[in-house]
Amino acid sequence: MARWAHGEPWDHATRFRSWEEENVSDMTAVEEYLAGLPDARRAVVEELRLTIRAAAPEATETIAYKMPAFRSHGGQFLVSYAAFKNHYSLFPASGAVIDALGAAIEPYLAGKGTIRFPASEPIPMALVARVVKVRLEELGARAAR
Repeated sequence: MARWAHGEPWDHATRFRSWEEENVSDMTAVEEYLAGLPDARRAVVEELRLTIRAAAPEATETIAYKMPAFRSHGGQFLVSYAAFKNHYSLFPASGAVIDALGAAIEPYLAGKGTIRFPASEPIPMALVARVVKVRLEELGARAAR
């Protein structure tokens, strides 16, 4: 039997997974990511997740670049988020996000496309919701082209 590069057998059943099977797999991976965090960090990341979900209720959860993420507009990457040793990150800080949020987002920009919130301070969830809304508008405009 043929095998995928990672060793899993390649057959009709693994090659043609349904959307529901893929979505369940992604949700399990998100839950596993969250379960691996220390309790205090998990609580903050859960709040971040709920904030994103509330701002983009139609978006689907997935894993992207080994981080929890959301996709919208036919599977386009919306945002991802993660907990690190000294901060929490939200990706991406696109040009549209930076232009729309200006001075409000500026203190949190770290490198190209990264929004970084210090772990020692509360995450400004209203700002996170605004980032998600701008990204939704950005993806909507792209999809309309």
